[in-house]
Amino acid sequence: PCAADQGAVEARRFPSGTQGISVTMLSLLNIGNTHAQPAIWHDGYLELLPRIPTSELTWERLPQEYPVAAASVVPKASARLAGHGIYFLSAYDCGGLIDFSRVDPTTLGADRVANAIAAAEFYPLPALVVDCGTAITIEIVDERRRFLGGAIAPGRRLMRRALFEGTAQLPEIPFSQELPEEPGRNTVEAIRFGVDRGAVGLVRELVAASLRSCGIVSCLAAGGDAGFFAAALPELKAVESDFTLHGIRLAWERRRGRQA
Repeated sequence: PCAADQGAVEARRFPSGTQGISVTMLSLLNIGNTHAQPAIWHDGYLELLPRIPTSELTWERLPQEYPVAAASVVPKASARLAGHGIYFLSAYDCGGLIDFSRVDPTTLGADRVANAIAAAEFYPLPALVVDCGTAITIEIVDERRRFLGGAIAPGRRLMRRALFEGTAQLPEIPFSQELPEEPGRNTVEAIRFGVDRGAVGLVRELVAASLRSCGIVSCLAAGGDAGFFAAALPELKAVESDFTLHGIRLAWERRRGRQA
C-alpha cells in the first residue's frame, strides 16, 4: 500500500531549495490547457494569485517586477510570453534534479517534469503522481530520483466534451464532486455514471499496475480535480494546490545556483 501521508507538503512554508541561494521574490506560472495558475514566492512563502484562462494569458497580466519561472503545456501561450526572459521548465533544463535518461524527454510535458521534482523533494520515494486536469497524467520517480515514465489519459472534462462534440444528441454535463452510486435513469445521469465511474476505474487500474511494477511508496493526487479522485480512491493522497508550482520553483533555484 501507499504511504503518501508521510512527509506531506505544508503549503507556503518552504525554505529555499538551493543551499546558499537567497531568492527574495520570484513569479511562478503553471500554464495548463484550461487555466494558468500564477503565484508569488517570497522568502519561504508562496502566495497563489487568481487563475487566468489560458486563452487570455498575456505578459501584461503577470507580475513583472520579479524573475518569472514557468511550466507550460500550451505552445501558443508560451509564444505570447516570448521575449520577456521567462525561464520555461523542461526535462533538458531542470537543474539536474531528476534523471530523465530512462525515458524519451523530447515530448515530456513541463508540468510532468515539475510534478516529478516536487514528489522527489517532499515525499518518500518511489513516488507516483496522478495529475488530474484536462488530461490525467501519471509520473513515477524511483528512489534514485530517476523518472520511470507514466501514463496519459483524458480527464473528466475531456471525456464529457468528447461525448458532446462527437455525438448528435448527448449534452455536455456539468461537473459534480459526488461519485454516482447507481446507474443513470436518464441521459445526464448515465453520462455522469459512465464518465465519473469510468474515470475512477481508469485511475485505479493505472495506479494498481504502477504499484505492481514499481513498488511505489507515495501515491499522490495533484491538479484541479485531485479532490474528486482522492475522495474516491483511498490509496491516493491529495497534495496542496501549489505542488506543481514548487517543482517549478525548485528547478529555477537549482539552475540559478549553478549559474551563480
